[in-house]
Amino acid sequence: MSSAFMTRRMTVRRFRADDWQDLSDILTDKDVTYFEPYDTFTREACVKEAASLAESTEFYAVEFAGKVIGKLFFSDKGFGSFELGYTFNKGYQGCGLAFESVTGLMKYAFSELGVRRIFAQICTRNRKSVRLAERLGMRREAQFREMYQRKDEPGVFDDFYVYAILSKEFEALSSSQ
Repeated sequence: MSSAFMTRRMTVRRFRADDWQDLSDILTDKDVTYFEPYDTFTREACVKEAASLAESTEFYAVEFAGKVIGKLFFSDKGFGSFELGYTFNKGYQGCGLAFESVTGLMKYAFSELGVRRIFAQICTRNRKSVRLAERLGMRREAQFREMYQRKDEPGVFDDFYVYAILSKEFEALSSSQ
């Protein structure tokens, strides 16, 4: 994927090491990281994480009004299928910015990169993420029972949904709007 693209209100670009302060606003928030497959970060750890994300080809910074407010994960899983993940600063949730940036990513991936399928694995208890996937036009393909261990609760495992959208479904959805 290219280094950047624009949506109506945002820039989606590669991370830079100097994004660590904005990234720490996201990754040090226990509410934001609760459903993520990693622990909540310290501010100090965010310095290293930003440098690591800057070297990665799978993570993108979502920049709004000069501030990084979100992190997108977009990973090639082979055969034209990519896994999607998203994490946004709590102060910028609920105002359409995640929807806009992920829609922009999907549009770019399907039209410019020739991606065939995008999917996301979402904890069934993560209602905000489930609503976003459905609003994006993704369909629920599967539910895996007791897939991953719940944070801070040894022996308790959460169910996960798989949501997905094909290029032709996205195209049909886009042309009907």
